[in-house]
Amino acid sequence: MTEPADTTTNGAVALLKTVRAGGARICFANPGTTELTLVRAMADVPEMRVVLCLFEGVATGAADGYSRVSREVALTLLHLGPGFANGIANLHNARRAHSRIVNLIGDHAQWHLPHDAPLTSDIRSLASPVSVSVRYLDSVDAIEEEVSGALNDARTAPGAISTLIVPTDVMDAPARAAEPADAGDPLPERVPAARIAAVAARLRDSDAPILLLGSDTLTEAGIAAAAEVARRVGARLLMEPYPAIVTLGGALPRVERQAYFPDDVLRQMGESLVILAGARAPISYFGYEGYPSRLVSDDRLVSLSEPDEDGIAALSALAEALADLPAGDLPPLPALPDAATTLNAEAVVQALLPRLPEDAIISLEGSTLGGPWLREAHRARRHRVMTNTGGAIGQGLPCALGAALAAPGTRIVSLQSDGSAQYTVQALWTMAHENLPITMLIAANHRYGILQTELRRAGADLAHAAIAGMTVLDDPRTDWVALATAYGVPARRVEALDDLGAAIDQGLATDGPMLIAIELP
Repeated sequence: MTEPADTTTNGAVALLKTVRAGGARICFANPGTTELTLVRAMADVPEMRVVLCLFEGVATGAADGYSRVSREVALTLLHLGPGFANGIANLHNARRAHSRIVNLIGDHAQWHLPHDAPLTSDIRSLASPVSVSVRYLDSVDAIEEEVSGALNDARTAPGAISTLIVPTDVMDAPARAAEPADAGDPLPERVPAARIAAVAARLRDSDAPILLLGSDTLTEAGIAAAAEVARRVGARLLMEPYPAIVTLGGALPRVERQAYFPDDVLRQMGESLVILAGARAPISYFGYEGYPSRLVSDDRLVSLSEPDEDGIAALSALAEALADLPAGDLPPLPALPDAATTLNAEAVVQALLPRLPEDAIISLEGSTLGGPWLREAHRARRHRVMTNTGGAIGQGLPCALGAALAAPGTRIVSLQSDGSAQYTVQALWTMAHENLPITMLIAANHRYGILQTELRRAGADLAHAAIAGMTVLDDPRTDWVALATAYGVPARRVEALDDLGAAIDQGLATDGPMLIAIELP
């Protein structure tokens, strides 16, 4: 009789095999000494792809971008509490984006913790604000249960972050690999028929309503279903101001973006009835004296679907409930803007619009190019756009990195402000290391533009030395071409409008990453 093969290994290999069997296939890693056993274990689990990041904020932001595009669970591997803390900002954004992430955080051996070594910290307290669950793996016997629980938590509709703390003694201990079946994604909750009927009744009695779209309703199918509703009731289509990912352009109708400043939102919404389809109620980004935090009164707000519900099905059912109404036309498109005559943000958008490849993905961070692009995106070929969902700076480049790995062969375009790019510029190294097709257009105006805009609205003197010293970034002036080249990314500087189109063509044709530094006023 043949004896069964000995499957004894260690906790690290068992952990990775269990995670992979549970459906996760990629890990964005910035490991340290407490993760060395996990690093060695990667050689025994080659089916798990590992992507090295030089900073934890790059790892967490890349996991966010990967999950937004693929809707799969992405892993991060981080070093104790301080390493995790370095990545929290982009996990804040990822939580707002409903991304599916499992953080693996190495910790000291359990027998070493009472001695308060320099890197000892309260990891659970650090992780809790951005995690739907924080689990501690106290023995190898708990690997299957805790890993399955963490994966299931991350897949909680519409997506969440879970954190698993793994001490070194458990990773080093003998263990047997468990291989639970991939549970897959849970189905979103269906919207009750009674709620759909109530929304239909409100729409029948309204004049020029607004459909505010978020979550799954910003997919191609969701926007198409929303357009059918809009044609029946004369509604305008708006998207929440900072969607995790939205499909735009091609044959899809224009979806107007909710404005940023509260006075602009108040004008944009007027006295219209606002139907929320997977979106939050409009609120002011910051608290501005003299303006309400909630920018649409409760009596004009009606919820069709929550982010964890099936908004696409709800919009389709709503369209059916209104099918007896005649179908009209959607609001006319805004007129084409005048052709740019100087090198400015509008010129960049106008140059990119006809060149953007079909099904490209844009990672957008910063107001300089962000607002202009979303105003005109309906004129481009069909593409998807990721935005900064939580406002934590440093999301754009890592999200582009993660998107490129989630959609191999897809052209990724990063529309990036120079100030925010500095937060996670280390992402350039990983882009070069992985040879990813990412074209970065850096709006190099050498200032914190959004801060200057806010200060200008408040009547501040931008020329004052103290204010300029905190908002102007030209002393010294960053040489983006030299910086990118140092990280292994080809780069080109654009200082004249006549050079812009050729530079973008080169960037889109480059087999791998390329950075284009556009010197803007």
